[in-house]
Amino acid sequence: MKNILEVTDLCKTYIINKRQNNVLRNVSFTIREGEMVAIMGPSGSGKSTLLYTVSGMDKMTAGSVRFCGRDISEMNENALSKMRLDDMGFIFQQMYMMKNLSVLDNIILPAVKSDKIKESRKDTMERGQELMRKLGIIEIAANDINEVSGGQLQRACICRSMINKPQMIFADEPTGALNRTSSEEVMDELTKLNSEGTAIMLVTHDAKVAAKCSRVLFIVDGNIKCEYNINRALPLRDRERELNNWLLEMGW
Repeated sequence: MKNILEVTDLCKTYIINKRQNNVLRNVSFTIREGEMVAIMGPSGSGKSTLLYTVSGMDKMTAGSVRFCGRDISEMNENALSKMRLDDMGFIFQQMYMMKNLSVLDNIILPAVKSDKIKESRKDTMERGQELMRKLGIIEIAANDINEVSGGQLQRACICRSMINKPQMIFADEPTGALNRTSSEEVMDELTKLNSEGTAIMLVTHDAKVAAKCSRVLFIVDGNIKCEYNINRALPLRDRERELNNWLLEMGW
């Protein structure tokens, strides 16, 4: 498998009241095609900043990030926006959707805005409906977003993230606002997508979520302190126990 994301000596610094805040310090790692990698660490360690920076949503201060062989530091805003629209999918803890659109219309909106896939509006809608059917939410296609549960809405966000057939999905605490049942359902869907070949990078504080990934990067004070490879052949309960033991060793 080839690398889909290559991060080298990445730094991110904010200037607050004329003082430097070094949020990321010389971070280096790779993510291969088909991997599902969790980013974990204490609050304020730089987890979300790392996700936003490597996906081009935030500008890096130094270092390099190559996504599918392209150096994002050399891309202008238009090229970055097109790359995020066409080749990346995003899922956030807060499920941002357009209130004046139905759930299905929200899901297909990125495809309507993109010229990556040449197809009719009817074909786009059929693809959106197929994604909803696959994730078990086809019955809410015509609903307003305030008429569905949090778990259903997050699965709709997964559908939206997949509509342009991205190379990789970036997820920031995708289960953080959900109850345990909805969280498990959402992670089951992400795991299925990953098993079908979609690379996923997700930020989480939940070991139960991270145990479904193939690897964990543990970040402290803007540096990746260590990484842990998960044996996905083990039963989930055993993976959770071993991961929790490792996290305790890391000072979790």
